[in-house]
Order: sequence, then C-alpha cells, then structure tokens
Amino acid sequence: MEGEIFVVTGYGQGHIHPCMQLCNHLSSRNYHTTLIFPSIFASAIPSSFTQHPLTKAVQITSSGRPMPGSDPLLRQSAQDLEAHLVNHSRNPGSLTPLCAVVDFQMGWTKGVFWKFNIPVISLFTFGACAAAMEWGAWKCQAADIKSGEIRIITGLPEEMALTYSDLKRKSSGPPRGGKGGPPKPGDRPPWVPEIEGSVALMFNTCDDLDGPFIKYMADQTGMPAWGVGPLFPEQYWKSSNTSSLIRDGEISEQKRQSNFTEDEVIQWLDSKPRGSVIYVAFGSEVGPAAEEYPQLGNALEESTRAFIWVVQPGSEGHVPDGLDNRVGSRGLIIYGWAPQLLILSHTSTGGFLSHCGWNSTMEAIGRGVPFLAWPIRGDQYFNAKLVVSHLKVGYRVTNDSSQMVNKDDLVKGIEQLMGDHEMKKRAQMLSSKFQQGFPTTSMATLDAFCHFFRQKVN
Repeated sequence: MEGEIFVVTGYGQGHIHPCMQLCNHLSSRNYHTTLIFPSIFASAIPSSFTQHPLTKAVQITSSGRPMPGSDPLLRQSAQDLEAHLVNHSRNPGSLTPLCAVVDFQMGWTKGVFWKFNIPVISLFTFGACAAAMEWGAWKCQAADIKSGEIRIITGLPEEMALTYSDLKRKSSGPPRGGKGGPPKPGDRPPWVPEIEGSVALMFNTCDDLDGPFIKYMADQTGMPAWGVGPLFPEQYWKSSNTSSLIRDGEISEQKRQSNFTEDEVIQWLDSKPRGSVIYVAFGSEVGPAAEEYPQLGNALEESTRAFIWVVQPGSEGHVPDGLDNRVGSRGLIIYGWAPQLLILSHTSTGGFLSHCGWNSTMEAIGRGVPFLAWPIRGDQYFNAKLVVSHLKVGYRVTNDSSQMVNKDDLVKGIEQLMGDHEMKKRAQMLSSKFQQGFPTTSMATLDAFCHFFRQKVN
C-alpha cells in the first residue's frame, strides 16, 4: 500500500528501541516509515536503521520531559515537526501520510499532525495491563480503598482485583517535570489527555501476555486497541528459535562501559549449575533507595545462592564494603553495563530480581525466567501484579510497598523463588509461546492495523 507512516518516539531507551522496531515491522509490510525522535538521542539511532529503503529518521529539538507545558524548547520542537511536514507536503515525490503513531509521552505532537489532517494512533511503550489497571483504579474510585478491602474492576480478571496494598506506595523521588508531582494511585492517569482525539491505541505487548487488558482498553475507550509487541530486535526472535545467547554487539553499535566483558560473564555463567543463578538488575533510571542497597548486598551474601548483581552508575558507594571478597566466585558484581539478554538467555540463570520495567519483564518472560518483583515507580507496580497474580511466574519481594525493603524480605524471597520448581515450569511453559519468533497474535494485529487504514483510505 502506498503511503507514509510517522512514528514519534518519547524519551529514553525504553521508548526509542520499541519505536524503531515498530518501524521495522511496518516497513516489512511495504509501508514507508519515518521515525521522529528528540535530537538528544541521535547517537542511539544505529546507522543500520536507516539503511532500509523504506525507513528514515528525522530529529526534532529535545524539549523537557515528558510533558513540558510552556517550555520554549517545546515550541521549537513543534516548529521543527511542522517544518518537516510542510516540506513533506510540498515535495511532489512525497507519499500521502496515512497516520502518525505517537508515543503518548509526546502527545503534544497530535496538534501538529492534525493541522495536516493526519490521524493519530497513541502508542503505549508499556503493557496494556498497567494502562488498564490505572484506568480501572481511576474509574472505580480506588483511592478510598480501606485496609483489608478488595475492589474488583468489572471487565478484568478477578485475580487482578485492587487491594489497599496495591495503592499504598512509598515516594519514588522528586516530582517528574518539576511541578505537581506524580499522580497518586487511583487518580486520573496522566496519559488520559494525551490519547484524547486518537483513532486507535497500540501497546508494546501481545495477546498471550495481555489479552484481557487489551480488550478492556478497547471497550473502555471505544477505540481499536492492538498489541503489536514485544517490540524486540530481530536477533531476539532468531535466538528464541535456536536457544542461543544474544551478544550485545549483535543488537547495539554503542560501546558500553563495564568492569566485565561479555566473554567474562559467559565464562562465569558457564561455571554454574543450570538454573542456579539469580540475576539482580534494575533499570537505568530507577533503583533501590540508598538505604536499601546495604540490605540487598547483605541479603545476597546471606542467601548463599549464586548471583549476578548489576549496580547502577552512581550507586557504587552504597554496596557493602568487601562484599566482592566475602562472596568470592559465588557472586559477580557488575558496575555499569550488563548484557541483560545474554544473562537471561543463559541456562544457568534461574531467577530475576527485577524492578519490573516493561521491557525487562517481557525479556525475562520470553526466556522463561521467573521473577522476584521489586517495583519502584509508575507502571512497574501493575507489571509486578501481572507477573505475580495473573501469569503466576513470580513473587513480590514484599506486600507492603510503602515500607523500605529489608534484608529478611530479600533472603526469604530469594529462597522462595529459587526453590520453587513448579513456578520455573510455569515460566518455561509461558516462554514457549515465544520460541517460534515474533508472536503470531501480534502479526495478526499488525495486519488488522493495515486493514483499518486501508478501509479509512478507501
């Protein structure tokens, strides 16, 4: 089908990489795609991305994140986007724009596209479960749930009923965007105004993980909702077929800083029994509180389980002194970048202590690794609930998210997870849905997306 699709990515690796993969999927269906990205992330766009004849990338001025209001840089970003669309419309060789797929973090771009009569699809780079739970908590006025009470959200699985502990959380740091602070659980989700006026919704997930939640969002918003993920690199799906390890160099051109090479990590993992290692890693943007790091370090020492612990840059000083020497070869403490896909795909890895960021969650599910969930902010709480209550492939590190996680919670959780062979079997069964490559359900929804716009054009 002749036509062009614009894909607008938000800020951060967890937004840019899924958007690039979405472009690749659309290009494979013979759509011309243009990735529009903030200029600050120019180095994150690999040269191989624009080598595809149907794919190009356009940068706009980086503004504040995620919704910067009257930020003067935002006005410049809008002018950059509008200038590109003006040039596109005046170029006699340009294809007709079919739609813009907009990361909801960049909802302000809707107004620019509408000036050119380009319909907008809102893209969630996280899962439909988190969106559905946030929407449901808002609609059922969950903010007034009392201790011991549960509230079933009509249209969602009963095991996902909201509890007091789901909504009682400790502060996750200073307010994002500098004013107003993050919404409280049960408030209107901040993304609701960002999707208004869209013609459809896309989620970086698939029916196998999120089916009931995708349907719920379609029913609630009155818009088509499609799961088009997981939006992982092609190498991820190829290695799923062969059960091979994924090296970082295969999926990234960037040089990563780390105290261990990939070969050293592989050598260490090769020395451990199958399923014996717990992998401990948080996202690049979130992590435990400073006072929780010693609790985690002491728990890893006391548990006697083999472990890999990835310590974020800037947090090195919170690791207990001498831990490396005391645990010896039982532990591998990585400072800086860790080859996460390689670690999760290695047969020695048997558990994942994770913040439940959405990309990490899908990566581990696809490799059959069960979770010890330690959510820290935002969608991570409901991602953890999906993993623990719905998919049943993990435990929570604590049921009281309002309190600091302590050593005893962690030791208990690690032993519970690593000793539960039935849970490991469930995780392996769930991963089997991804062993034949990109999910067939997501292939079908991408086809449904194409059909949707063929009908609109015709």
